[in-house]
Amino acid sequence: MNQATFHDLYERYAPDVYRFALWLSGDPAEADDIASETFVRAWASSGKIRTETVKAYLFTIARNLFLQGRRRQKRQVSLEQVSLEIDSGPQSLVEDRLALAEVLQQLQDLPENERAALILRVQHELPYAEIARVLEISLSSAKVKVHRARLKLTAVRTAWEVS
Repeated sequence: MNQATFHDLYERYAPDVYRFALWLSGDPAEADDIASETFVRAWASSGKIRTETVKAYLFTIARNLFLQGRRRQKRQVSLEQVSLEIDSGPQSLVEDRLALAEVLQQLQDLPENERAALILRVQHELPYAEIARVLEISLSSAKVKVHRARLKLTAVRTAWEVS
């Protein structure tokens, strides 16, 4: 990969890779590290891209880096609490932030493969076939994982609205 191509690749996909890593890890610093390492590995790779899109290839690298980090840590890092500035806004803003914090926490509580599948589908709008390739699962498993994650988050949201 030549320098101009790498720069263009980085400019185009770095924000998406960072957001994906942030949703997986819940930690901005870790997401920065994962995104940086993803592009280093893509640049250093001499192998052929084995997915249909470059974006899916980069997401695969990012996810693998995330999983490697989790195996090293042997624990899951939760999202930092959303800071609430009660004096700075109306009650609805506070309620929205509380709801967002709850949903983000529930997202972190999902099994990693369901969380990754949902993020790839919703945030990055990848087709199920690409999700299956990134996660190295069957097409039907990708659909099931996205569906289960949506059901779990919907149940959490419904419980939040009732209480």
